Amino acid sequence: MNLVRSELLKIRTTSTWWVFALITLPLWALALFFNYLQADALLHPERLGEVPPEQAEQLAAAADVKNIAANLYTTGQFSSLLIVMLLGIIVVTSEFFHQTATTTFITSPRRTAVILAKFVAACVLGLFFWAIITAINIPVGMLILRGQDVDPQLGTPGVWQAIALNGLAYLLWAIIGVGFGVLIRSQIGATVAAIVVYFAGYIGAIIFFSTLANRFGDWINNVQLFVPPLASQLMVSGTDLPGNPPRWAGAAVLIGYAAVTGIIGTLITRRRDIS
Repeated sequence: MNLVRSELLKIRTTSTWWVFALITLPLWALALFFNYLQADALLHPERLGEVPPEQAEQLAAAADVKNIAANLYTTGQFSSLLIVMLLGIIVVTSEFFHQTATTTFITSPRRTAVILAKFVAACVLGLFFWAIITAINIPVGMLILRGQDVDPQLGTPGVWQAIALNGLAYLLWAIIGVGFGVLIRSQIGATVAAIVVYFAGYIGAIIFFSTLANRFGDWINNVQLFVPPLASQLMVSGTDLPGNPPRWAGAAVLIGYAAVTGIIGTLITRRRDIS
């Protein structure tokens, strides 16, 4: 417990967390703007014109008020998960950047305990970001839905499940970030690599699987859930969408990534030369 408090103190006494918080705010506002436009379009389908038959079922599911509400209440997930992962990376790499790693492991020679404390601290930070963003999303989402003369859906279990699964995604990406930081100890190198992998993986997967789906059929889209950012998005739908894997599958994939990353990160830290 003392190690966890120590890690949280390191985070609080640096400017890193609030710098990332300031970066998160405009990204969240941009996501809210697009989610508002999407909600407005889905709640007034006549504005979309004629829809191809193969897309009609998916569009009807997306237009379900539960899914629209879940999307609004989890606004900013894509950018915020990246921020949380970067914070997890910095929890580890800052020790090497400021050359305090040797002191840390001399003071606390049990490396497993130290790295576990970093995982816990990163998880606390991730859940803190989720709680703050959710506390903003809910009243803002309610205002948008009421402005459209739609019930806010806060009595719907599926909506709260999406919000809770979103919190799980924040926690898991924090763990993945710490594991990433262990693999690449350079703060700049790990940060740049994580951003490239996150965005390139997301955009590349969409293009790749869309191309394959056009050639081999829509069943190919089910494989998308093995791409972590896409698995996260799957988790926050208000209901299971037609043609997509169930939400729990996205959660299971992310849990698997977090578990593997956490185990590998702990083993590497125990064996690697720190100096």
